[in-house]
Amino acid sequence: MTALETLKKWWGYDSFRPMQEEIVSTALEGKDVLAILPTGGGKSVCFQVPAMMRDGLALVVTPLIALMKDQVQNLESRGIKALAIHAGMTRHEVDLALNNAAYGDVKFLYLSPERLSTELFKSYLDILPVSFIVVDEAHCISQWGYDFRPDYLAIGELRRSIDAPVIALTATATPAVAEDIMVRLSRENAASTGFTLLKSGFERPNLSYIVRRCEDKTGQVLSICKGVAGTGIVYLRHRSKCEEMAAVLKANGVSASFYHAGLGRMERSERQEAWKKGELRVVVCTNAFGMGIDKPDVRFVVHMDLPDSPEAYFQEAGRAGRDGKRSYAVLLWGPTDEKRLRQLTQTSFPSLEFTEDIYQKLHVFHEIPYEAGMGRQIRFKLDEFCRHYRLNRSQVHYAIEYLARTGHLSYCEDVDIPAQVKISVGRNDLYDIDLPEPRMIQLLETLMRRYSGIFSYPVSIDEEYVAKSQGINIPSLRQLLYSISLLHVIRYIPADNSTVLILHHGRLMPGNVNLQPEKYRFLKEKAESRTGAMIEYVSESDECRSRYLLRYFGQTETSDCGTCDVCRSKEKWKKALETFLAGNPDAGLEEVKAFIDNPANGMGPEAMEIYRKMLD
Repeated sequence: MTALETLKKWWGYDSFRPMQEEIVSTALEGKDVLAILPTGGGKSVCFQVPAMMRDGLALVVTPLIALMKDQVQNLESRGIKALAIHAGMTRHEVDLALNNAAYGDVKFLYLSPERLSTELFKSYLDILPVSFIVVDEAHCISQWGYDFRPDYLAIGELRRSIDAPVIALTATATPAVAEDIMVRLSRENAASTGFTLLKSGFERPNLSYIVRRCEDKTGQVLSICKGVAGTGIVYLRHRSKCEEMAAVLKANGVSASFYHAGLGRMERSERQEAWKKGELRVVVCTNAFGMGIDKPDVRFVVHMDLPDSPEAYFQEAGRAGRDGKRSYAVLLWGPTDEKRLRQLTQTSFPSLEFTEDIYQKLHVFHEIPYEAGMGRQIRFKLDEFCRHYRLNRSQVHYAIEYLARTGHLSYCEDVDIPAQVKISVGRNDLYDIDLPEPRMIQLLETLMRRYSGIFSYPVSIDEEYVAKSQGINIPSLRQLLYSISLLHVIRYIPADNSTVLILHHGRLMPGNVNLQPEKYRFLKEKAESRTGAMIEYVSESDECRSRYLLRYFGQTETSDCGTCDVCRSKEKWKKALETFLAGNPDAGLEEVKAFIDNPANGMGPEAMEIYRKMLD
């Protein structure tokens, strides 16, 4: 079966998108490939098709748990067996999944990067029938990148144990980052010569980039919502601001709601689905929203705060207009935004002394003595920790991020931990217990049939499935489980959404925590450079917005887009000048003068001097 026939059979498409077929062909030839495709370019097909054409399974490393779950569900709906292993799963659940992957007919095993270094995963490497190693969000492996994650470095080690080609994918990589990705993923971790680099053009001809300097950002957003039909996304940095802005939109007749990581899993899922179905027009959100969402008809994306980097902005803005129709990426900034962004960059790198203090406090808070804790998985409540020690939340967050960057721990935010149940009494004794409600025994029978091992250890349950089987909703199921637990018949651990810390070694003595000062300086300099590039982007009045972004990502052969605010301004002035020179007395003289005096008008100095004399 050819690649095109495989695509048609499993996904129903008659043709590949640009670059997809070339990436698939290169992978099927057994070559390592780094594919750089824009957001919405259909990266998943690039590894799923070749994996379906080879024996064994594709090992897919991705940091996005929500996307991981969505892809597993999507594959299984097509009759393709897939599994996911991520933070929040128990050791037994991970062991069971790995066993199924090794001996079952699984085609895709999705794995979060922090799982790569665990002894349990390593113990299965010799028996996992890996056909491809897939690295999603591959820029995370590069220290040059804006979203470096040290757990990704374990993929280089993985290559020494698994003889399978690599398919690395990303939407945002500068030339330096692309080279670093290939070096770190190469077989010898020394040269990138074994890789084929396939890079799609980043142009989005249907996407108009608009930058507006203004003080009344709320008024601008309302104007955009009223002036542009269709669905949209409004990005803000802070959760509270998202809630406030959504309320303002609703008060002005715009169907809107907010989304951030502070919401419960069910609530986030419901809002995301309502927006995808068109029941909700605008989502006001933090950058927690949008990863893996392929909604084609987003007409506008508005940023009310300056993003941290051009990479982050390009990815988020790129969620607009995936159907090829005219769409708008609008960035609003005011007089204080530049100062705030520079301050945020400094806040992102708390002192090494403060970071080491946080390292020790994390262990004290969780009662972990010196030399203990290696491999421990901790549910971590950041707000509770900060309240206990009276610390600034942002500083603590960034200190923990840096501890992760230096390999002391894995920092997994926004992890959905499913409910767990263990039946505490013996199977034979269960029916002798006088339960007050008949539906309690019905529920227990369902759990016994569905989940093997439930008498031996706590098993994760699918609350949606169990509730549906009982003809009740999830809150009612939770109340029923809690009631049974009060009778000491089961042990019930409710579902949770939490940050999870995974400790990589035993607790170190003060002064022995290696925080790598050289790496600290290097990462801080790169962050400051990206901040500078973002400020330069919004301050730019000469270069086409699209051209600026393409040049940042190493694409030099470009032309003006003609639709961004810079291009439109040039065109407006040019038309005014042509009208004036044609002798039309109604032409705006001031507008013409502004055009000639503006260095972004595309005219040479001699031509400008001639026109000035004509005006005089």
